[in-house]
Amino acid sequence: MVLFLLLLFLSSSVIFDRLADDGRTYQLATTMHLSRYGEDGLRTMVFAYKKVEVSEYEKWSSVFMKAKANIGPQREELLEAASEMIEKDLYLLGAVAVEDKLQKGVPECIDKLVQAGLKIWLLTGDKKETAINIGYSCSLLRHDMKQLHLCLSKESQTNQQMKVKVIKEEIMRQLQSFYTLITEENRSDSPFALILDGKALELSLSSDVKKHFFSVAMNCDVVICCRVSPKQKALITRMLKQHSGKTILAIGDGANDVGMIQEADIGVGISGMEGMQAVMASDFSLPQFRFLERLLIVHGHWCYKRISKMILYFVYKNIAFGLTLFYYNAFTGFSGQDLYDDWYMVMFNVILTSLPVISLGVLEQDVSSDVCLKFPGLYREGQSNICFSWKRIIGWISNGILTSLTIFTLSIYMLCPSAFDKGGDLADIEHIGAITYTCIIWTVNCQIALMISHFTWISHFLIWGSILSWYIFLFLYGMLPLAYSHNVFHIFNEQIGPAPMYWIVTLFVVVVSLLPYYMHIVVQRSFFPMDDHIIQEMKSSGTDVSNTPMWLREQEKSKQLAQVGYSARVDAKIRHLKDQLHRKRKSISSSFMNSPLYRTTKGGDITSIP
Repeated sequence: MVLFLLLLFLSSSVIFDRLADDGRTYQLATTMHLSRYGEDGLRTMVFAYKKVEVSEYEKWSSVFMKAKANIGPQREELLEAASEMIEKDLYLLGAVAVEDKLQKGVPECIDKLVQAGLKIWLLTGDKKETAINIGYSCSLLRHDMKQLHLCLSKESQTNQQMKVKVIKEEIMRQLQSFYTLITEENRSDSPFALILDGKALELSLSSDVKKHFFSVAMNCDVVICCRVSPKQKALITRMLKQHSGKTILAIGDGANDVGMIQEADIGVGISGMEGMQAVMASDFSLPQFRFLERLLIVHGHWCYKRISKMILYFVYKNIAFGLTLFYYNAFTGFSGQDLYDDWYMVMFNVILTSLPVISLGVLEQDVSSDVCLKFPGLYREGQSNICFSWKRIIGWISNGILTSLTIFTLSIYMLCPSAFDKGGDLADIEHIGAITYTCIIWTVNCQIALMISHFTWISHFLIWGSILSWYIFLFLYGMLPLAYSHNVFHIFNEQIGPAPMYWIVTLFVVVVSLLPYYMHIVVQRSFFPMDDHIIQEMKSSGTDVSNTPMWLREQEKSKQLAQVGYSARVDAKIRHLKDQLHRKRKSISSSFMNSPLYRTTKGGDITSIP
């Protein structure tokens, strides 16, 4: 007696493998319909059914409940095996196709991302024809792009008894031929796209084939994987992260993308018609795909610059401050005497130099958001790690050492041999400590002012307010009773404040300490400018912007390495039309030169010459 009717609607590759021998009556016609739907860019789904008797259902239900109750690492495998028990011997019902249009701004967003140096892989559950049409519609594919189709032969697809080893050898032969083709071609003129389905991907990710697969895939400009299951999406994301060693970003909008989003280094979920599962599993949530352009190219670029500068400045200011203590101990024969008052050292990182770092880490913009979008190539600075390389780290450590040595040496040798005030008194340890500390506060805060490219009133308030707060603190601390202020009693308003030597030393030491960095940025911007330096100069001068040659040249730098995207597709089309026009002109010229009229005219000209 029949009790249940099992109804399945999945992709064609999954359903066709589970059909019964007598359930394939309409398979050929359905396959033709699916191909036609895929060529039109529609998303397809196949329906199948099976009649389940009571005994069969009870047997399957017990196995499924045991697998569902398992909490070990084999839970997923047991659930998959239980599903395989009942999802077989199906009868094909038919297929359905729905239109799934791209969101607004997707081709333009992909164009900017590719110019920014990102490599895009498309993982979809659609048919190959649909996936290719999607690739064309979002400008991932070009008509002049060489498509490498990695797939199983018809014999392998129809013969279920063929050994896996033989099929793997077939995949290996295709991958080796693809790799030979890619290495022999001129990559600047011949972009490649690797297109494969779920079955080929499953074999390509096996342990003995994946190395060859990734060597081919990483050399292709675009990779499109179609008929991919959610588990395969997560698997390929994990293996790509391990093999490439790069930072992987995954973006999806449905529950079938959750595994892929969780496996990636950065997960982005799109909130839309397919639910909120992807959003709940992601690190960032976007309402539309096109907003990824601003998230990465604008905020990603700014964030990299801010964090790099902030960390390097932290290293610099603490080295510049801390080494003066070491120099003084060495200068005094390691007597154990402190150069600074205890409260000076407490206030350094708590108030006097901490607030300007906030403005650097939150408000800094080397270029505006509009410029970032016009020059996506600026994002490549983060990929090349230009701003946080070992060269840059060692440079800032050296700058901190040089600054500390300059401040301590000049402070000691300008104050020790001569009178400090009008009364002819020499500077004691408290005077030298307060003056040296003043020079450090001025130097490190002026240093961050030289580093900042985008000043706001908040930046000015925090930088110059931090310097002013040092004088306020020194004045108030010295006004405390002697039991609390100890040796710094009235040190500012009665001792160092009225002395001109204090202000002269401060000014001279700060200027000399900042001079090496100032010379460095002058030489760099004059002879070895980076892309953002050139754009800043053009923007600030206002003489070479918009459509002038240098501005356009900087924009073209972003497109030089891009083989994918709307801009690359248009450029390729223009080159193709120019080649056609050149060949047509050449053909017309050749036809005219071989015509009897041209020969007669040429012969008449020759005979008329005396």
